Amino acid sequence: MNIFELPNEIPVFPLSNFILFPKTTVPLNIFEPRYIDMINDAMKSNKMIGMIQPRYEKNQDNTPNLYEIGCLGKIISFRETEDDRFLIEVKGLIRFKKVNEISNNKKYRSLKVDFSNYSNDLSDIKEKLKFSDLELIFKDLKSLFEKKGFIINWKALEKQSLDETINALAMASPFAIEEKQILLEAKDLDTRKNKIAEILKTYTHDVYDNNTLQ
Repeated sequence: MNIFELPNEIPVFPLSNFILFPKTTVPLNIFEPRYIDMINDAMKSNKMIGMIQPRYEKNQDNTPNLYEIGCLGKIISFRETEDDRFLIEVKGLIRFKKVNEISNNKKYRSLKVDFSNYSNDLSDIKEKLKFSDLELIFKDLKSLFEKKGFIINWKALEKQSLDETINALAMASPFAIEEKQILLEAKDLDTRKNKIAEILKTYTHDVYDNNTLQ
């Protein structure tokens, strides 16, 4: 797949406190009527939807403004429940830049998007990183996850490719949503890895007494 095969107009799911990263897979429970409609429409076409963070401020029509960068995902699993909910799995494909919002005569929102800055998200070329580069990040993240009560299957994570691992850690981390947005917008994997390390420093050190939190 290349960016020229992707749609430049996509339906979007502005889900608060959630960010999809390329090469990660997430389950979603769809129950709002407008997003039931969106998933139905996507399943009839290319099975693609955009995930993007809403901002706090509102537009003139009282809809939340949206961040500039989101991630295109493809529905890879779909099941309808007895109470008419949709249980789906979405795999992140490639980031996009919001160009403008478009009218679609639907209850859900759609965007015109640009993928040109993020073609590397579709590449299988491995970046020059090794798992040894993640040892300190793994150590600090494990400590933070335990402190926050998060449960992560670290053995399964370490069996993934390096880019899948870094993106999965960025998505699953107990960081503030603004920090996760910074990670999403990082230009490449090495930058994202370094941003994770920078953010971790603010969580693993108590700024008041300068003691490492264990």
